[in-house]
Amino acid sequence: MTGAASRPIRTAVVGFGVSGRVFHSPFLAADPAYSLDAIVTADPERAADAAKRYPTASVLASVEEALERAADLDLLVIGTPPATHAGIATAALDAGLDVVVDKPFTVTSTEGRELIAHAERRGRRLTVFQNRRWDGDFITVRDLVETGRLGAVRRFESRFEWYKPEIRASWKAEATAAQGGGILFDLGTHLIDQAVQLFGPVAEARAELAVNRPGGVADDDAFVALRHTSGTISHLWMNSLAPQFGPRFHVLGSQSGYTSHGLDGQEAALGAGASPADEDYGVTPPERWGVFGVEGSLEPLPTVRGDYGAFYRALADSIRGGSPLPVDPADSVGVLELIERLHEETPLHRADDLTTMNEGQR
Repeated sequence: MTGAASRPIRTAVVGFGVSGRVFHSPFLAADPAYSLDAIVTADPERAADAAKRYPTASVLASVEEALERAADLDLLVIGTPPATHAGIATAALDAGLDVVVDKPFTVTSTEGRELIAHAERRGRRLTVFQNRRWDGDFITVRDLVETGRLGAVRRFESRFEWYKPEIRASWKAEATAAQGGGILFDLGTHLIDQAVQLFGPVAEARAELAVNRPGGVADDDAFVALRHTSGTISHLWMNSLAPQFGPRFHVLGSQSGYTSHGLDGQEAALGAGASPADEDYGVTPPERWGVFGVEGSLEPLPTVRGDYGAFYRALADSIRGGSPLPVDPADSVGVLELIERLHEETPLHRADDLTTMNEGQR
């Protein structure tokens, strides 16, 4: 290869909160197909952190500064709050760059469809970082489904639960559902995407949405029930105030089942400073494997190695060789359409109302 095809894909990451710091920059820095050329953050502490971690990257204070350097870039990765995604992505496409957008793709499905059409007009690649498709436990479930070891899957249960009484990102405390806030937008974009990837289109959907934090402006506790056209029923839980956690996956088939506990360890490892190049990165220890089989004869099942870096390897193949994108953005629009419908059809219950009702019954 010669010229542009032989050099690394020159990349800028916009945002250096959890998204840019944990989920994007480490993989771009570790993959020889890319060079991490610029990091954009207006926060002085994050800027200092970025400069320390990636001394060869330019640390910039604004998206405008990055786009002024578009001639020296190939790819822009957007890890900013959801309400900013469409505007930044449009500007990057107009500047001639390919674009990765973190989930949720956009605030509305209309924005998402318009962005896809704009990328097509500009002849640029546009994809969405649905990294949870590369969770080790999800890959394990997908393999069980695809190989038929479970039989016909009748019920699929999936949970993202944790206990975080305090919101660390200020925009999450302030963003309403109309601005892409709330746990259904935040985590539902992962859980619904996983369910649809496994079992196909959704025929029926309903939800329960609640705000448990005092003064909260968007849902922090959600349950979604889906009936897929394939016949499988998916039950999905998202809760940021759960003092105890249910199974991460509980999958019941006509021949066997699978149950696992605990979240995939990649995010925690990256947050603690691990590198995707580490020998044990993505490996789940045996004590955290799920169990497979029928009650009375359950056996531990090794968890497939998790690999968020697969997203960027597939993207490099797409940019250099024209292979399919790692995530079709139309998939993410479909999830947004479902989330919008659930928000429209579902009343939002507030813990303050429940407390008042309980006190009135005493």
